[in-house]
Amino acid sequence: MQTSTRNDLLLKRSLAAVWHPCTQMKQHETLPLIPIARGEGCWLYDFDGKRYLDAVSSWWVNLFGHGNPRITAALTDQLAQLEHVMLAGFTHEPVVALSERLSQLTAGALGHCFYASDGASATEIALKMSFHYWRNSGQPHKTQFISLAGGYHGETLGALSVTDVALFKDTYAPLLRVSAQVPSPDWRLAESGESSRDYAIRCAGALERHLEQHHAETAAFIVEPLVQGAVGMAMHDAEYLRRARALCERYSVHLIADEIMTGFGRTGTLFAHAQAGITPDFLCLSKGITGGFLPLSVVLTTDTIYQAFYDDAVPRGFLHSHSYTGNALACRAALATLDIFEQDGVIAANQAKSARISAAARDLAAHSRVRHFRNTGMIWAFEVAADDPGFSRDFYQRALERELLLRPIGNTVYFMPPYIISDEEAGLLIDRTLELIDQS
Repeated sequence: MQTSTRNDLLLKRSLAAVWHPCTQMKQHETLPLIPIARGEGCWLYDFDGKRYLDAVSSWWVNLFGHGNPRITAALTDQLAQLEHVMLAGFTHEPVVALSERLSQLTAGALGHCFYASDGASATEIALKMSFHYWRNSGQPHKTQFISLAGGYHGETLGALSVTDVALFKDTYAPLLRVSAQVPSPDWRLAESGESSRDYAIRCAGALERHLEQHHAETAAFIVEPLVQGAVGMAMHDAEYLRRARALCERYSVHLIADEIMTGFGRTGTLFAHAQAGITPDFLCLSKGITGGFLPLSVVLTTDTIYQAFYDDAVPRGFLHSHSYTGNALACRAALATLDIFEQDGVIAANQAKSARISAAARDLAAHSRVRHFRNTGMIWAFEVAADDPGFSRDFYQRALERELLLRPIGNTVYFMPPYIISDEEAGLLIDRTLELIDQS
């Protein structure tokens, strides 16, 4: 079969049988799907051999390139031993080893791991666990949650209740619990002459005023540390996290760090909250945890919270599960991912690489149509001055023609490449993005 025919046939089959996520399917009448045959390093290839630089790490999950040989080898070894066993009443070596290593990465402060398959499920777990903790602790009236304006925490009903992105939330509003939003410390919203730190302090003041009035009924405050992804890579000063941690302690409210996107080195440290020198009560992890190979998420929490569920009475236990909780293959992929971090000195290498890419992007940052060029770790973002309401779709299509996989959020263009991106590949990404802006 000719490769072009294979591309066309797979496209037709997918349109007929697959309901694609976060998509208005009718758009694919004019916006073709991209059939992918294989991946290697930072690149994806179709059946004709056309390549695409995966500049968004396939929805922010692929840390060390497609087809990473070390993660592949670990999975191959695990396949010969155990693919899965239910975690209710049973356990296995990969889930124990991963839990121990994750706990060590928090210096033991978050010593208990509860597993799921995706980021939204991790959010659900943290919300339910916080509520249930207060119930078990004799404070059942603490049932409310706070999140940031523009925050995104997933699209299941509980997670969507604390999400503040209208595109995802408005349709399902009748199904959702009401939550409170406080101002985002996104430094783009600072007044003229106000530093990002001063603006973060001002926003922390708004959180304080809310907690003063509502702490008695508030269970937890959930936040994306340092970078709010779905609202357009909104970045904030770490001072906000320091003050939020202190306020949550003062008012007996849990702090949930949603590091589903920011975790595992994406912001320049292994976990973003570390840049504030704090420890949350709950840490939600997913996306990059398996290097982009398999679905897995986990919520880490403290011994204090764990002990509130430890009882003879079954209803006081945390009765939450799904069939693939703690899947052995996914845990083994996560262990291989952590091995790469440790053996390759990834955090230090990323910091040096981030500085080089930012320096190479000076002309992009200075472009007359670029606004708010910003960088945190291995994330770069900027707005493009454009009146076209179809900017995102048009930019995406034209980027594909130039071998780039970019997925703008509104008029925000961002780079979130695999950590293995070379200086040459980064240069190609920057140069072709400049071409796109010049020609749009």
